[in-house]
Amino acid sequence: MSNARAFWVREPGAGEIRPVTLPAPGPEEVLVRTRFSGVSRGTETLVFHGRVPSSQYGVMRAPFQEGDFPGPVKYGYLNVGQLDDGRFVFCLYPHQTAYVVPVSAVHVLPDGVPPKRAVLAGTVETAVNALWDATPRVGDRVTVVGAGAVGCCVARLVAGFPGVHVQLVDVDSGRGTVAGALGVEFAAPETADRGRDLVIHASATAEGLQCALDLLAPQGTVIELSWYGDRPVSVGLGGAFHSGRLTIRSSQVGTVAHPRRTSAERMAVALELLRDPAFDALIAGASRFDDLPDVFAAGDLPALCHLITYDGE
Repeated sequence: MSNARAFWVREPGAGEIRPVTLPAPGPEEVLVRTRFSGVSRGTETLVFHGRVPSSQYGVMRAPFQEGDFPGPVKYGYLNVGQLDDGRFVFCLYPHQTAYVVPVSAVHVLPDGVPPKRAVLAGTVETAVNALWDATPRVGDRVTVVGAGAVGCCVARLVAGFPGVHVQLVDVDSGRGTVAGALGVEFAAPETADRGRDLVIHASATAEGLQCALDLLAPQGTVIELSWYGDRPVSVGLGGAFHSGRLTIRSSQVGTVAHPRRTSAERMAVALELLRDPAFDALIAGASRFDDLPDVFAAGDLPALCHLITYDGE
């Protein structure tokens, strides 16, 4: 037995660090000592403020979640740790200093993927799944609305398709710097190009979804990546929606969108893609593990993916 500490949402809007007693690893288990974890600004903020709809409690459970919504609950899924043999691994585990999990739950980082960058593995996995849903074609005109972590990952990946023109759209003009680092064009909603073949929406706002629809060419498709929690969403489905035969299609990482791939294979693809140093532009802020209750309570995280550091790092 050994001791660890974990971050819990005690109740909506309040977090705390709790002690944990770890069992000795069994024959098919490993002990992981966390080196870095990442805070997902979208989903984890909704969880912290108790905004998961009761109808989605089961769907929104994280793989190693403890407790139940709205709290107390231990929640998170961007964790990079180290095994006793020195190898770094990614695991869909909450913010905790150490943990014991089945061997099958950890993914060894490929050579060339730094541990700090690897906290984005779950986010890049979501982007991979979105593009499996979206199936962009050579030469497509593609827009990503919402320059959050997921939107930025999607933009970077789809920019690698031959002949594809990518535009990243956001109301925050400061995201233009990130777009430049990702090698894609940036635009404000009012200046964004129209007549797009494919728009991927990741702003988690009704205004962003409406913008995505307005940018489509006839018979174009919006891939909806946003999760709104308990907020109602209203969009105008008059105008060109019917006459233009427009499509809105959801994409959700809980289901593997490729008919011949498993979730483990999808994660392997995401980790390989993280050899790309351009993804470092998404990690710009950092806090210590002990400060997590205050980080969440402050509400305004300074980075697309906020890095949490642990003792020794």
